[in-house]
Amino acid sequence: MRILALKRFANPDVTRAVANLVWLGLERLTQIGVAIAISGVLARYFGPDVFGKWQYANTLLLVLSPITWVCGAEILVPTIVHRPPAQLGTVLGSAFALRLSVSAIALLLTWAGIGAGLTDPVVGAMLAGLAVTMLFREPFVGVINAWLQSMTYSKPQLLTSMTTAIAKALAVWLLVRAAAAPSRFGWLWALESAVISGVLLAYYMRRHGGKLGWQVDRSLFRHFATAGTVFWLGLICMYLFLKLDRLMLERAISFADLGRYSAAQQLNENWITLALMLAQTLAPAFVYRVQDLAQLRRNIWRLTAMTAVLMIAGAFVLDLLAGFIIRHVFGPNFEEAVDIFRWAVWLSVPAGIEAIGNLVVLKYQAKFVLLSKWLLALAVAWVVNLLAIARMGAYGALVGLACGYLAAASVNVYYIRYKLRP
Repeated sequence: MRILALKRFANPDVTRAVANLVWLGLERLTQIGVAIAISGVLARYFGPDVFGKWQYANTLLLVLSPITWVCGAEILVPTIVHRPPAQLGTVLGSAFALRLSVSAIALLLTWAGIGAGLTDPVVGAMLAGLAVTMLFREPFVGVINAWLQSMTYSKPQLLTSMTTAIAKALAVWLLVRAAAAPSRFGWLWALESAVISGVLLAYYMRRHGGKLGWQVDRSLFRHFATAGTVFWLGLICMYLFLKLDRLMLERAISFADLGRYSAAQQLNENWITLALMLAQTLAPAFVYRVQDLAQLRRNIWRLTAMTAVLMIAGAFVLDLLAGFIIRHVFGPNFEEAVDIFRWAVWLSVPAGIEAIGNLVVLKYQAKFVLLSKWLLALAVAWVVNLLAIARMGAYGALVGLACGYLAAASVNVYYIRYKLRP
């Protein structure tokens, strides 16, 4: 048995996968740490009102960005793997042309909306720079990252992402020291995405004799435009659900109160990200590679129980430390965010349970289940927000999120019982 274990560990595919997983974990932890540090610096510099506008601009970006996720990794990576190496340039070129077209349209429409005065002027000025990231993230970074994923070698992208995130944090600090206008900060995110794109393009060309060699094939372009549409729509609904609370709160409370709410939710979302990282880490060994239904069923329930215990324990600790965390990260002007954070951290429990159940949906590529689930969660959260925000303010938005997560988790449970029934 020991020899078999050593052989398994010595397998280059396993070694590469483990190394890739380690780099992924480091990159996620770096991004979380940098995001919290930057938010703390900006919250103290902007104050609650302008920080609320900054958070709302980021919310709009995160709602708009999924539009550019056409031809996702679940379509592009298998296509790269199954096509001959000689066709790599055609595959990547076709995907790039599609994503660039969609991203350019999304950016122009965003700028048109800003110019038409559909947002607060300060929010629009911030979003104008932030939106440029759409032009680089999916067309350049996304396509090259899919190529790296097909080789189970994401280190170049992850290392570049970590380095630029730290550099961005330093640049934010310098702009604060220089008392820069709030509108200028969004362009740092645009610059970061452009630098990552340039580095990854240079790496790809170095690996291919100094040439890009991308070409567009019309039939492949059409295939990418239609394949994965249901998954794409499901992701759009999911991100709209995750940001619906802030979209609806913006019309019900002041930007200062929205800033305090967003500060609490940003910390909470970073904590929930750990649950998603746990799910992604455990998925290959305990879900995706398991074919025996009885074993898979046992694994899912055990993972669900383990995740629930972990999230409850973490939420309990964060609840106790809420005041210390909020005051040290965001400063004294965000005291009202303490109680919101105390309630928000308990959302990690249904969010973690939903993430584990979602693994079965992804394993069997149940795209219509995914779309239906997030449509239901979005509808439930919208109705609850409509009723609860007017009565409970920011706490009503938390109730809406909780009900949406429970609705999504219920769909997962129904699908698991149906798909994995004895």
